[in-house]
Amino acid sequence: MHPNLPDRPLLPRALPALRLDHAGRRRVDLGAVVALAAPLFLNSGIQAVLNLTDTWFLGRISAAATAAVGGVFWFTIVILLLVGGAAMAVQTLVAQAYGAGDRTRAAAAVWGGLWVVLLMSPLFVAAGLAGGWFLAPARLPPEIEALALDYWFPRVAGSVAGVALWCVTSFYNGIGRTGVTLALMTVVGVANVILNQLLGFGFGLGVAGIAWATTGAQALGFLLGLWIFLRPRTRREFASHHHWRPRSDTMIRALALGLPMGLLPAADLIGTGLFQLMQVDLSTVAGAATQVTMMMTSIAYMPAIGIASGGTTLVGQAIGAGDRDWARRVGNTAIALTVAYMGLVSLVLAAAGPWLMPLFINPADPHARAVVETAALLIWLGAAYQIFDGLNLACGFALRGAGDVRLPALMTLLLSWLGFLPLAHMLTFAPGEGWVDWLPQFGLGALGGWAALLVYVAALGTMMALRWRSGAWQRIALD
Repeated sequence: MHPNLPDRPLLPRALPALRLDHAGRRRVDLGAVVALAAPLFLNSGIQAVLNLTDTWFLGRISAAATAAVGGVFWFTIVILLLVGGAAMAVQTLVAQAYGAGDRTRAAAAVWGGLWVVLLMSPLFVAAGLAGGWFLAPARLPPEIEALALDYWFPRVAGSVAGVALWCVTSFYNGIGRTGVTLALMTVVGVANVILNQLLGFGFGLGVAGIAWATTGAQALGFLLGLWIFLRPRTRREFASHHHWRPRSDTMIRALALGLPMGLLPAADLIGTGLFQLMQVDLSTVAGAATQVTMMMTSIAYMPAIGIASGGTTLVGQAIGAGDRDWARRVGNTAIALTVAYMGLVSLVLAAAGPWLMPLFINPADPHARAVVETAALLIWLGAAYQIFDGLNLACGFALRGAGDVRLPALMTLLLSWLGFLPLAHMLTFAPGEGWVDWLPQFGLGALGGWAALLVYVAALGTMMALRWRSGAWQRIALD
């Protein structure tokens, strides 16, 4: 048992998504996998809709507002991941504890994550106040920079609410009750739309109002999620009310796993964020078209996170139950489903691009036609890279369930910063443009930058797949 926790009987260990065929052979129960992943799929789909909704509201303001938020959007997510990585670790720790039958340790992991988030909250505020310092190297046009800073502080400083919500939903994802997560995020989604209209336009806060709307909706979701976590039913099953005091062992475990776990997607998104800043620096049209295309492709990307997150739970529970071979089999199933979904949806989006793109740009804006035409081309490159990103995403989440995060984080960091960023700069800017003058510059514009993104994601997806197939993760033990 976990040290210093109340004695609770261990439950019989059971393998997730297991069924026996007529000959008594073990088979993956695809229906059980779908039942687990479907609410997560819908939950992530809601997040994709939220992204598109925010983009739609920003488009009502101006193309400059869309470009400005596109230039800083991924950096706000990076700070959330780097400072709040412990929330990501909660799902792995809960899944492995639950698979081992130790429900008290599963609940303790949530409180460990929440205490880490509380201790990290001053860093969120400090990062929010340092927006000008973060954006200074990008040398954005004054109008774009002012709008980006309007968005930066409320979105970054308020991220603590989103990370705290993440801790609570990670608990329900880890024990396989993903319908609770879906219900919480549905509430957050509805609240976000209402607050967007109220704060952005009703109170006239514009871009800042869009950011405050997200923060307020996430805070509401966390309070509701914490109430569910402390309900009598959860207290009876998990003794969730016994572990609220800060404990160094649970906090250290969340930090030790969460820091590299957050670094992996953060390293990737820093590269993506700098790539988007390059497009904003290139022109308002390139920046706005890139942001709209990113939000469009999130229809494939965000729901796929739900499927891949189901893989984290399945792999973690199987490892907790002591069967690493079964972890490999259920991980393979989640990977196959993720790649198939992203490939299909990406192609459909690319084909529908010319009809969908105008919905996210104010037709009265002088840049509207150029943005739509550029985005309709970029979406095809986006469709190609999403197929490989499905492989990257699914393998990365399966490795996360096993706690294998350090080497994948290092691989992502090196490939993104030493490969992707120089290539994107070379292909995007013409001689005399850009941020540095010691690289070759081919001047292919936004299409060149997106071609670099495709090459990078194809290489990253291949590397993650090779790491999963190597089986090195089977030798990792978190406890």
